[in-house]
Amino acid sequence: MDNKNLVAHFDNGFDGCTFIEGGVCAAKGFSAGGINAHIKANSQKNDMALIYCDKPCNAAALYTQNKVKGAPITVTKQHLANGKAQAVIVNSGNANTCNSNGIEIAEGACELTAKALGISANDVIVASTGVIGQKMSLEPFEKCIPELAKNLSVNGYNDACTAIMTTDTRQKQFAVEFTLDGKTCHIGGMSKGSGMINPNMATMLAFITTDVKISSEMLYQALKQINAITYNMVSVDGDTSTNDMVTLLSSGYAENKEITEFDEDYNIFAYALHAVMMNLARETARDGEGATKLITCVVRNADTEETAKAVALSVINSALLKAAISAADANWGRVLCAMGYAEADYDITKVSVDFASKAGQVRVCENGFGVDFSEDEAYKILSEDEVIILIDLNSGDNPAVAWGCDLTYDYVKINAEYRS
Repeated sequence: MDNKNLVAHFDNGFDGCTFIEGGVCAAKGFSAGGINAHIKANSQKNDMALIYCDKPCNAAALYTQNKVKGAPITVTKQHLANGKAQAVIVNSGNANTCNSNGIEIAEGACELTAKALGISANDVIVASTGVIGQKMSLEPFEKCIPELAKNLSVNGYNDACTAIMTTDTRQKQFAVEFTLDGKTCHIGGMSKGSGMINPNMATMLAFITTDVKISSEMLYQALKQINAITYNMVSVDGDTSTNDMVTLLSSGYAENKEITEFDEDYNIFAYALHAVMMNLARETARDGEGATKLITCVVRNADTEETAKAVALSVINSALLKAAISAADANWGRVLCAMGYAEADYDITKVSVDFASKAGQVRVCENGFGVDFSEDEAYKILSEDEVIILIDLNSGDNPAVAWGCDLTYDYVKINAEYRS
């Protein structure tokens, strides 16, 4: 299945996938838990999570493109070199980045997890999120990992999801059930992220599990394909984190015929993975730091997929546009301005722009020029908590969707006081 058809699911829904409860525990074989390890002083929430499968899994991951990378990225890359993993240990409150003992801490967390679970340390994925450059100790891991391992549960997904949150205001987790090769299958995931979100791998932290039987190579191919049209199409503030990571683990318990090539079974799996990752990405944008509105930019009828994506991302990244949407100001010129510096070729004289929400839809630009519209109607449309910018390039049949949020005073306040 190509990305053109996958992006179309944004409009057409996800027939064949039933959304269910369970997050990362929805897939057979997986359990999870969370605990307050007090990594950040005075924190009253869970800040350490563990995800575990009762058998070794095929696994794949994607990582930040920031040149400065957290120690957990380095260690996880090494551990996933063989395409295998069985557990994930993750903390919030400290990014374990730019620390002289960062590798030691990350490897130590893996060893402690392995000992508590009776598995190999090389089969442990480690991740961290929080403040960069803060000293870190193994003590919270030494104290809490044994208890985490002891209390793992198929009902532990909420505790685990809470533990990875930093400035997030809500949990982000989804799971689907679907049929593949006559077998009932599941994919579930959780993620965190509301700041330092930019489409340069913008995965923040995301952990996805499945019981579909699929090779490590095809897991990687599916993750890369779906990431390109979900997490990589999200932007909150233009900053790319040092710790961004998305992982995908497969237990194979569904007992379908193993997916080893790009066939119809792969397409069904990719479709279901898109259902989970698209919703996780969307909720990440909705929960942008200080945000009051989710902004979706839909580009249709581009000559190429690259053009559609470039235009959508350029618009969603515009600070001026984000500020205008915050005030429900139908300043459509900022849409065209952002399109104008996108690295893409198109004919502006063919472009139309609409603003839409559950309150209605209004055309503000046609053939590259402004048209008469009701400012009162536009204000009503842009005052909703979900706003859609519809751009038609009228030059082909390739679509793209990008997600972002408005820019508010609270974004500055949250980041000015981040270490407080």
